Amino acid sequence: NGLFKKAHELTVLCDAKVSIIMISSTQKLHEYISPTVTTKQMFDQYQKAVGVDLWSSHYEKMQEHLKKLKEVNRNLRREIRQRMGESLNDLGYDQMVNLIEDVDSSLRLIRDRKYKVIGNQIDTTKKKLRNVEEIHRNLVLEFDARQEDPHYGLVENEGDYNSVNLGFPNGGSRIIALRLPPNHHHHPSLHSG
Repeated sequence: NGLFKKAHELTVLCDAKVSIIMISSTQKLHEYISPTVTTKQMFDQYQKAVGVDLWSSHYEKMQEHLKKLKEVNRNLRREIRQRMGESLNDLGYDQMVNLIEDVDSSLRLIRDRKYKVIGNQIDTTKKKLRNVEEIHRNLVLEFDARQEDPHYGLVENEGDYNSVNLGFPNGGSRIIALRLPPNHHHHPSLHSG
């Protein structure tokens, strides 16, 4: 803080352009720069005063990297065109054979993936079908029971019924009406809160 205070005093009293950059051992950055200048302007003025170019080597590395990326991009675009059946005049016989093998290998992978997706869809459909069949069986059983006993599942005020509240694993509960024989006495233990 004392150092930054002195830097500020130099800026104000001497009309100087001051920049302080400190990086601690924990990689924490502390910096001060005069309000009248930006960090880039400060570096540009430093290069001009000292007669060095801080960015040239960095720029050259970036240019070299860009050149390599462009070359990779050109090669990838050519391979894509060749897999689409274009730009084949550039290929020799051995390269053509390798291209055919690559395409065949890719087709095998795509087919395997396709069959796996279809297999999963079939399994899902079978599960849905079994579920629907189970629902249908239950409906048929309920229909047959109603044919035998028209009062099946109906609770009347005068009837001798008790209700049982059952919990189901999928959440919630169901009320099931139990019909008792006419001579059966009402038992309080059948009631559930």
